[in-house]
Amino acid sequence: MQKINIGIVGGAGYTGGELLRVLLRHPNAHIRFVHSTSNAGELVSKLHGDLVGDTDLKFVNELDQNIDVLFLCVGHADANKFLVANEMKESIKIIDLSQDFRLASTAKIGDRNFVYGLPELQKEKIKSAQNIANPGCFATAIQLGLLPLAAKGVLKEVHTTGITGSTGAGQGLSATGHFSWRANNIQAYKTLQHQHLHEIGESLAGLQGNQNAEVNFVPWRGDFTRGIFVTSVLTSDLSKDAVYEMYNAFYEAHPFTHVSKNNIDLKQIVNTNKCLIHIEKQGNKLAIHSVLDNLLKGAAGQAVQNMNLIFGLEEEAGLQLKANYF
Repeated sequence: MQKINIGIVGGAGYTGGELLRVLLRHPNAHIRFVHSTSNAGELVSKLHGDLVGDTDLKFVNELDQNIDVLFLCVGHADANKFLVANEMKESIKIIDLSQDFRLASTAKIGDRNFVYGLPELQKEKIKSAQNIANPGCFATAIQLGLLPLAAKGVLKEVHTTGITGSTGAGQGLSATGHFSWRANNIQAYKTLQHQHLHEIGESLAGLQGNQNAEVNFVPWRGDFTRGIFVTSVLTSDLSKDAVYEMYNAFYEAHPFTHVSKNNIDLKQIVNTNKCLIHIEKQGNKLAIHSVLDNLLKGAAGQAVQNMNLIFGLEEEAGLQLKANYF
């Protein structure tokens, strides 16, 4: 069986922990190192308690170049700094989970060119890529709700609201991240100016062949830990049945995105790499609901999905995860 030698930089955070949880059970993955300057020498399972009994890996402060792929689970702007400071062998593929290389204007550093890693948008490009810029969590949820309409060139003005759990803010302490603030509380933030709007705009414009799609996005902080629920509303003369037919055809070849005629909820997707989509129609208004786990399909799970595609593995390898529904 083909084994892929893997390095992880930034393994101490939520995304790094989820990546480890998936890769430790991946049939083709061999983790050579988990890098964390502040935790070097400590057992990975000491920081990620869910991995007790699963691994004896320790965090290291050195970089092993004898790897096939490097995952960067670092903060925004830190991926760029890391690659400037550390010259990695040209043969090493890089999958970056920050936002540093997602836009066309920032998709290159030195001789490395990054492909935007949304498989439902450009799977074939990902298969032949050397470096991947993993999409943002909100960006993934919003785009998966809109791509089939963009492919038909019918998107114009879209009004989107989305709510995310506390893990979306990362593991660092913040005034809006601790339990006593989040509990029984909801707040809008970055109204109409969320950073993921830029990558969404580029993807939709590229698919439509024009800049007509305007997404007005209001994100919300929710009082739960994991998951994203997004609703996009737009004007459309298409019937609901026609929209369902369009969405089913668009996602037929994509194993993690499913269209449901029943109401959807977070419990169906938390701890999985799935995105579920549900469509409603009232008059000439179309509502597209999409849900996913921000740490998996919105981050680490999608990164592994991209790894599978790059190395010619089954797209679902290591990602057949079941939701904790009860």
